[in-house]
Amino acid sequence: MAEAATVPQRAKTIVRRFGVRRLGVRAIFTAATLLVSACSTVVPRGPAPPPRPVQAPPPVARPDVGVENGIPRDAARNRVALLVPLSGANAGVGKSLANATQLALLDTGSEKVRITNYDTAYGAAAAAQRAVAEGAQLILGPLLAEDVRAVGPIARRAGVPVIAFSNDASVAGDGVYLMGYSPTQSIERVVDYARSRGVSNFGGLVPNALYGTRASTVFLRAVESAGGRVVALQTYDRSAGAIGAAVTRMAKDAPFDGVLIADSGAAAASAVPLLRRSSPGTRIIGTELWNSDNGIAARPALNGAWFASVSNSLYRQYGAKYRSRFGTSPYRLSSLGYDAVLLTARISRDWRIGSPFPEARLRSGEGYAGIDGAFRFGRDGVAERALEVQEIRSGTTTVVSPAPASFGR
Repeated sequence: MAEAATVPQRAKTIVRRFGVRRLGVRAIFTAATLLVSACSTVVPRGPAPPPRPVQAPPPVARPDVGVENGIPRDAARNRVALLVPLSGANAGVGKSLANATQLALLDTGSEKVRITNYDTAYGAAAAAQRAVAEGAQLILGPLLAEDVRAVGPIARRAGVPVIAFSNDASVAGDGVYLMGYSPTQSIERVVDYARSRGVSNFGGLVPNALYGTRASTVFLRAVESAGGRVVALQTYDRSAGAIGAAVTRMAKDAPFDGVLIADSGAAAASAVPLLRRSSPGTRIIGTELWNSDNGIAARPALNGAWFASVSNSLYRQYGAKYRSRFGTSPYRLSSLGYDAVLLTARISRDWRIGSPFPEARLRSGEGYAGIDGAFRFGRDGVAERALEVQEIRSGTTTVVSPAPASFGR
């Protein structure tokens, strides 16, 4: 290829002949390119033969990483949508749920599921429509009951099951399944335990809200089923001093063996000193709300109180792993996201790529294990959970009635 060394000289000759201003820089490089071609090809004698067609090399096989409907195309995994608030007032818990699902995917090593996050803060219905349009075969979330109401019909028309994180049983059913901790199950469990420990005369304090209304109905039914008796049930609003006034109204029916306070740990702690005046030995009973209160055991007024909830033994290990990876503590509800992915990963073993999610597996009555213990979906679509009873003792909580490890047939 010694001929190639003369290219710069020939290019200079062209420049001198035509001048830089007339030819232009682009023409200079074009001419140089033509000269390279001429110097690298042997010129035949006589007429030049017609050029031979040049065959392009075969394309290199590459994984399909194109974009379809806004998300990466992926023929090797099933598509799962996570609908949670990633901005706005509930962004903290939403991001914690999203982190939990990521952690669960890593822990399970599942390679058959792709999870795409959708922010419900701008509208749960819009998020669901986008998820369905982008090929979601299963929806995890949303978090709030009103969002589940908006998402359900959209997912139903598309034939996509929903595993939501709400605990409002009124939004369950017809393709919607709830992972949330049910107050019904919590109250039934702790009332049964209280009866087994000799509590027979019950009182109840419930707020004037949807949660309180449902809690009071469950409480009355649970006490009757357990063979006890409700001797007083008082409601109160959220105004200052309202719970104290409700306790004062209860005093005429004292003493009680046990009193259910279907409210937060802080509200319960404020009512206990007043209750002790008329019923010094009464046992205070709480609901599943207390398990989400990190400071519940540090409230001296609640020493000796009972409440039923999911087990915390595996959650502590999960919390340590979460902090190690994300540098912050998880929200207690984030375990719902983790367990939803464990459930999905288990079912995905038999979930053929590209086919609809096998919803029948959710309705089979089969029990599943997760961070929050054993659970299964009932006919109503609500997760039935194996709950333990905890007692608050001297600044900590102690399990006094362990949760069953599985469900009997």
